[in-house]
Amino acid sequence: MGNMFLTSFFLLFFFAASSGELDKDVIRRQEADRVRELPGQPPVNFRQYAGYVTVEERHGRALFYWFFEAQEEASEKPLLLWLNGGPGCSSIGFGEAEELGPFLVHKGVPELRFNEYSWNKEANLLFVESPVGVGFSYTNTSSDLLHMGDAFTANDSYVFLVNWFKRFPQYKHFDFYIAGESYAGHYVPQLAEKILDANKEEKENYINFKGLMIGNALMDDETDQTGMIDYAWDHAVISDQVYRNIKKKCNFSLDHGNIPCFMELEHYFQVFLIIDMYSLYSPTCVRDSSTKRSTMIEGIAPKLFSKYREWHQKPSGYDPCVGTYTELYFNRPDVQEALHANVTKIGYNWTHCSDVIQQWNDAPGSVLPIIRKLINGGLRVWVYSGDTDGRIPVTSTRLTLNKLGLNTIQEWKPWYNKKQVGGWTIIYNGLTFVTIRGAGHQVPTFAPRQAQQIAAHFLAGRQLPSSPF
Repeated sequence: MGNMFLTSFFLLFFFAASSGELDKDVIRRQEADRVRELPGQPPVNFRQYAGYVTVEERHGRALFYWFFEAQEEASEKPLLLWLNGGPGCSSIGFGEAEELGPFLVHKGVPELRFNEYSWNKEANLLFVESPVGVGFSYTNTSSDLLHMGDAFTANDSYVFLVNWFKRFPQYKHFDFYIAGESYAGHYVPQLAEKILDANKEEKENYINFKGLMIGNALMDDETDQTGMIDYAWDHAVISDQVYRNIKKKCNFSLDHGNIPCFMELEHYFQVFLIIDMYSLYSPTCVRDSSTKRSTMIEGIAPKLFSKYREWHQKPSGYDPCVGTYTELYFNRPDVQEALHANVTKIGYNWTHCSDVIQQWNDAPGSVLPIIRKLINGGLRVWVYSGDTDGRIPVTSTRLTLNKLGLNTIQEWKPWYNKKQVGGWTIIYNGLTFVTIRGAGHQVPTFAPRQAQQIAAHFLAGRQLPSSPF
């Protein structure tokens, strides 16, 4: 414990010396957010912080964050923000506790195990639950929940970052990156665009933004939905007849369908009641008939598939019931107290995905125009895809990237992890695409070592190894 204190003291001293003397109020506020130890937590030698950042005072909107310093040489590592999608799903519950954070929830005692492939080996790691209504993030103005949408989320996330850097000014000069998965294929590019545009005007709140990475990402309704059907047929999930009928009766370039299309899609979605859409070859969690069904949010992208309840199912992982353990853990009063969470005593339980957001007011059918803008803005852009995911499969992502029409700099080739093929990669002019062999929708859950390797190479701007030696 003494060594841990000395390490923390010298890190704080270094940050203060390198960024100018930290204001006493800043130090006091940071210390108020300091997480000393969580119930069931393994010992670590890096600092962690959690708490609320206000994004709109008049409405009483605040987003909950959890931040981990890098395990070693924190002052020399970049800052990485991780976002999960949904929309309406928690980056704490999925990203931190089940994928790439240092503490993973599992069944048994202790409730947390140390993740040897945590991404805070590569970066100072920040998670935020966004928008309000997700996880511990809240609003005191209930009508806010009627205005949810992509733009609302991007605006609040940008204000969060500006205010978070005011609370942690020692990180303001750090290279900053954003990563995320699934519906974060909307969140990440939209937030990146906000930063890119604001940086042209801002001096005081300038963010040293360098790049973004999105995995198994929803980016374009037409190609995402087309690729899902092609992938399901190619992986023997649906019959030839269902495949032909959907191809004949559905036009995925339109926001709305027709009755014959809806009838065929019912056959497609029925399959994912018995297997896991997010990871085709993983077991499913067997639940009794009383288990609550997933909340459907109206208006999200893609406009056609999101009309089906099966589209709104939550993902799982190696242990298909891990979500149950996570929800039990974060609803414990001692855990919430340690995290400085639920300080306003929200009137509902913490859940992986929000039960209070039921309406989504804006979701563009494609974020490709934003992706092009970000590439032209000189940002590093990586896209990755676990190749056993049926939700936003590798087929969808390849169709989507082809739609961008980028010139190829380096053709399709394997990359290696521990002398084995980790997947394949292709480098376009301004964008790198990586597949991960045998990984489902949440790549860090299914392929943690490979995911950490990808994160390390992305942050360093290095190509993945092209040979086993």
